[in-house]
This record gives sequence, structure tokens and C-alpha cells, in this order.
Amino acid sequence: MTSTTMAENTASAATKVGLATGAAPFRLIRRGLVYLLLSIAAFISVFPFYWMVVGATNPSAEIIKGKATLGGSLLTNAATFFAQVDAPRIFFNSAFIAVIATALTLAISSLAGYGFEMFRSRVRERIFGLLLLLLSIPFAAMMVPLFVMFSQAKLVNTYVAVILPTVASIFIIFYFRQATKAFPSELRDAAKIDGLKEWQIFLFVYLPVMRSTYAAATIIVFMANWNNYLWPLIVLQTAENKTITLILSALTSAYTPDYGMILFGTVLATLPTLIIFFLLQRRFVEGMLGAVK
Repeated sequence: MTSTTMAENTASAATKVGLATGAAPFRLIRRGLVYLLLSIAAFISVFPFYWMVVGATNPSAEIIKGKATLGGSLLTNAATFFAQVDAPRIFFNSAFIAVIATALTLAISSLAGYGFEMFRSRVRERIFGLLLLLLSIPFAAMMVPLFVMFSQAKLVNTYVAVILPTVASIFIIFYFRQATKAFPSELRDAAKIDGLKEWQIFLFVYLPVMRSTYAAATIIVFMANWNNYLWPLIVLQTAENKTITLILSALTSAYTPDYGMILFGTVLATLPTLIIFFLLQRRFVEGMLGAVK
């Protein structure tokens, strides 16, 4: 009996080893396909940035020919760009609009998301559902009434006209509400027992715990405001108030655009968003995964 059992166990082990050995090639093939697809996706994602940097070092004629190696015209392109563009002014415009709009959006949208999750009422879900429904309305459908409103308020061609329509972002409100679901309710209850008021709970308990969520939202909102094009194109009407995206668009519409100079300006315009992203990269990943610490 014992010898029979040992024989069966040996046969079973041999079968498992055979299955594992037979599955190994398929596992390697599957892993190889995954790495191949990831490599292709990485190349597609990185190549435009590579082309942008390389183009900034080449003259326009070489870029048109498709030269994909570094050239020696970086300083020439930089000199041409700074000669044609009031760089300090337009970068100040973009930075001022992006920073102020980001700060206001985070403040207002996080308060709204906190309130929607923490305070319960009969109409809460209906109001929130209505907000989500408004996301389906394209911005193009709201441009004309928005422009009329700001025109009547004498705010056209001002920073205020660019910033105000962005400060109550429905998507960021939704994002903060979903993130707040992971906020430990015990912390809020303990803070209430200690005598903290609601605004103190928000500032001194909720905000530090949700710092990863704020970091992720900062990157999203800053990039959206920095790269905003359509609405600033409509309301900013003088050159001294225009942002970097509008200036670069105007340079590309020239009869004979200088692509080397334009790509140099594009590199400069990309740097602030890259810096913000790399500074908050770890928090961004935690925030997107819904981490609460």
C-alpha cells in the first residue's frame, strides 16, 4: 500500500513538473509580448519629446528635411526666439494664470468634494448628479454666453476672465469626493470630540491626510491651466496679456515659420509642467491610486 502511494505521488510530481516545463515557453512568450507592447508605447510617448528637443537645436531647413539628430543651432534659435518674443512677460502671464487658477480650483473644488461626502442631505445626490450631467456639455457651447457675461462685466482682456471659469472644476470636485470616501471617519469624529470646528477639521486634519490627493490634483489642474488655449484665445486680445500657448500658436501661423525657433519656445513652455510633475511624481501616483496617509 505504501509503495503504491509513493508511486502515485512520484507520478503526480512528475506530471506537475512536466506541466510547469511545458508552460514555461508560453509564459516567456507572453512576457515578451507584454514588454514589446510596452516598448512600442514608450517609444510613441517619448519620441515627440525627443523630436522637440532635437528640433530646438537644428535650423528650420534641417527640420523640414527630417533630421533626427542634434544640431548646432540651439543658440541661434534661442536668440531668434528672445528677439521676437517678450519671453519674461508671456511666461509671467502663463505662470500667474496657472498658479492662481490652480490654487483657487484646489481650494474651492476640495471644499465642495469634502462637503458632498461629509454632509448628508436628501438632495445631495441629486445635486451631485446634476453636476456630473453638466460634464457632458462641451465648452464650445458655453463660450458665447461666457464671453457675453465677461464683456458686460468689462473683464475681457484680463486675467480674471481666464481664471474665473476654471475655478469650480466639476471633474476635480468629483475627484476629491471619490478620494474623500477613503478618509477615515474616525479622525473626524475624534476631532469633533476634541472640540474642533468643521473648518478646523478641514484645515488641520483633512488637508494633511489628503496631501497625496492634493498633489495629484495640483498636477492635473496646473497642466490644464498652463496649456489652456481656446478660452484665452477668445478673451485675451492684446499681445502683452497673451500666454505662451497663444504666442507659440501665432508663431506657427506665420507665412514661413521658423520651426527651430518655435521648437525652442516649445521646450521652454514644457519645462514648468515637467518640473511640477517630477517634484510631485511620488505623491501623484499615490493620489491617483487613492492612497490616504
